[in-house]
Amino acid sequence: MNFTKIERSAWPREEYFNHYFSQVPCTYSGTFKLDITRLRQSGQKLYPAMLYDLSTVVNRHQEFRMALNEAGEPGYYDVVHPCYTIFHKETETLSNLWTAYTPDYAAFCEAYEQDMANYGNNPGMMARPDTPANTFPVSMIPWASFEGFNLNLQNGYDYLPPIFTMGRFYEENGRVLLPLAVQVHHAVCDGFHLCRLVNELQELLNG
Repeated sequence: MNFTKIERSAWPREEYFNHYFSQVPCTYSGTFKLDITRLRQSGQKLYPAMLYDLSTVVNRHQEFRMALNEAGEPGYYDVVHPCYTIFHKETETLSNLWTAYTPDYAAFCEAYEQDMANYGNNPGMMARPDTPANTFPVSMIPWASFEGFNLNLQNGYDYLPPIFTMGRFYEENGRVLLPLAVQVHHAVCDGFHLCRLVNELQELLNG
């Protein structure tokens, strides 16, 4: 895990970061309908496949690997890993579990299955210990679909990584659609960057 501090004097985004982080702190969210028809037809497991695709697109772009160091200075990690929720039916509680990202799809899915076997039944907020700093959160609400979803974070204006929430997929006009809500910090991510991420994610799902 390598963290590179931003050289603020040469950063093209410096003015925008100051505006949306300090002057007018601003986070925003968008909800998108992803076409997962090919994914469902392939017979692959939905959750690990989506975790892999999300991680692949997030790791392509610096703006989605941004964070603050201990001194409150912005920078970016060379790689980030998904930290995702799992549900315990017996207690109706959730736990967080993370899996190290690798560009090798088969290797990632194998690591996911191993992590689920090792930690999936552990109770408490953190099912797998020692969560690294270079993670981004993913959750899924498979019991209902939605057209809008928003998180209200008391300390959200200091949090730079993207936050992903998926809902229940459904069929519409012969296609299988999955709602995806994405919450980002405007200091590091504009609408262009968010739409590029979603479009690239859809391209992965198409292929």
